[in-house]
Amino acid sequence: MNNPVWTIALALALAGCTGAGAERVQEPGTSERPFAVEAVATLDEPWAMAFLPDGSMLVTERKGALKRVSASGAVGDVIGAPTVDYGGQGGFGDVALHPRHAGNHWVYLSYAEAGEGDTRGAAVARATFEPDGDGGRLTSLEVIWRQVPKVSGRGHYGHRLLFGPDGKLWISSSERQKFDPAQDMQTNLGKIVRLNDDGSVPADNPFVAQGGVAAQIWSLGHRNVLGMDFDARGRLWEVEMGPKGGDELNIVRRGANYGYPIVSNGDHYDGTPIPDHDTRPEFAAPALWWTPVISPSNLLIYSGTMFPQWRGNALISGLSSQALVRVAFDGESAHEVERFDMGRRIRSVEQGPDGAVWLLEDGRAGRLLRLVPRATEEPAAR
Repeated sequence: MNNPVWTIALALALAGCTGAGAERVQEPGTSERPFAVEAVATLDEPWAMAFLPDGSMLVTERKGALKRVSASGAVGDVIGAPTVDYGGQGGFGDVALHPRHAGNHWVYLSYAEAGEGDTRGAAVARATFEPDGDGGRLTSLEVIWRQVPKVSGRGHYGHRLLFGPDGKLWISSSERQKFDPAQDMQTNLGKIVRLNDDGSVPADNPFVAQGGVAAQIWSLGHRNVLGMDFDARGRLWEVEMGPKGGDELNIVRRGANYGYPIVSNGDHYDGTPIPDHDTRPEFAAPALWWTPVISPSNLLIYSGTMFPQWRGNALISGLSSQALVRVAFDGESAHEVERFDMGRRIRSVEQGPDGAVWLLEDGRAGRLLRLVPRATEEPAAR
């Protein structure tokens, strides 16, 4: 064991020092799966999915295609998707339905778009979805939000989308691997953004009096937020990738600063240390953090009945961990319960209308997987 990050973390754990009230996760053994895995379809670099009222789903492919996939696995093309800037971590991102989609047919899409020169940034567009056979079309596409400013590089877009119980649109806007913008209120990078459904700014946002992009911001000091969801009490949780160590699960508070890059429970990739959260108590500390990392890619707080033992728990899809991680809550505290080895990088996790859990594998020939309870064996006849 000659990894210095792990050695230090282990020493802290043995000493009972978790820092800032957060719980650090020891690397657990893999749990036995309580589910069977059904492969439904295969896609090209799938990134996100959203269920339509008829039980089919929209799935984004990072190179720029939008697909419609039926519950039986038939894959159709959806035309009219925006042009994306593909490369690195960039391309087509998230897809979300308006809470009143059944009436207005609005679909929201996030993606990387090119700017002037060698710059790019995330954008969010709204369009009307019209089904057509196995596929469909998008019409009346309009951009309602952009990352400001566009910068060089193709990393850390974030751009997860979520509608909250209040009908507002939440966007994770990561710091594009530029560090300092996460603390700069003149940019919306490294922030969680809250908007009305048309892209306008709600009057009750915490920094609305500052005007400009600051008015969009709900919280700041984030690195690379790739999953968000609300629990049954209306609290917003997010997962974000730390640097070298220190992946985080946070409860998102109005106007809070989560400290990056000033503090982190990980270090920079070149080995330069970053002060831990417990050195700066004015910054919000994670409820849970991981070293070694799990590379969280999405977050679902399960509310279905198909897996009653998971109800109210968080399910986190993992890239480098190639896992589905289950986390239980105790009020505003959290701890990892179990981890399921999926054998592939997992890009996204969603809950189906019937309570099944759906996963997207990362990369080319990434499969769409449906998890259902494992059938119990009938006792042998006597």
